[in-house]
Amino acid sequence: MRVERSNLELKVGVFVAVGMLILVVFILLIGDFRTLRSGYRLNFTFHFINGVKIGAPVRFAGVDVGEVKNISLVTDGASTSVNVSVWVKKEVSIPADSRVWVNTLGLLGEKYVEIMPGTNSAVALEPDSVVKGNDPVAMHEVTETARVLLNDIQDALNRIKRGEGTLGRFLFDDTLYREVDALVIDIRRNPWKLFWKTKEKSVRAPAER
Repeated sequence: MRVERSNLELKVGVFVAVGMLILVVFILLIGDFRTLRSGYRLNFTFHFINGVKIGAPVRFAGVDVGEVKNISLVTDGASTSVNVSVWVKKEVSIPADSRVWVNTLGLLGEKYVEIMPGTNSAVALEPDSVVKGNDPVAMHEVTETARVLLNDIQDALNRIKRGEGTLGRFLFDDTLYREVDALVIDIRRNPWKLFWKTKEKSVRAPAER
């Protein structure tokens, strides 16, 4: 009886251990646990990252090669910058003259770090290198630019309505319309004028005496 009970407890223990092992592996896969894979870290500095979060993708030439691991503010007394520490796959070699910026993924607006390959592939970034990124355009700047553009368009339309400028005079000045209308009527009455060319008077050299 005790042997059967021991066998049952052993089976239950093995079952629980296997279950826990599967659960751990599942958690590691879901979390994309990077420590099981070799790679290196890079640091990108920005003045504005527009909502990039830890875990955001890192793309190189449009291909996922890593993720954002840490984000920290750096203050040197005069200004404040943002340091974005990223993890990159070991097999990925990034040219030192590559450009880095924050991009938007899909319609949901998820922010990620985009790396555009440089032209000098002979010199690659070393682990823990610091690269200055290009700051993304803030939404309020886009809104302000759009507002200024709309104001300029409205001002141009108002000038046209007042008959100012070439287009305004053409649309609202009757004088130009009457001249064009008279020209069309004259051409209809005398279509030969379209093919008539004024003969240039020949200039003769003065006769020698």
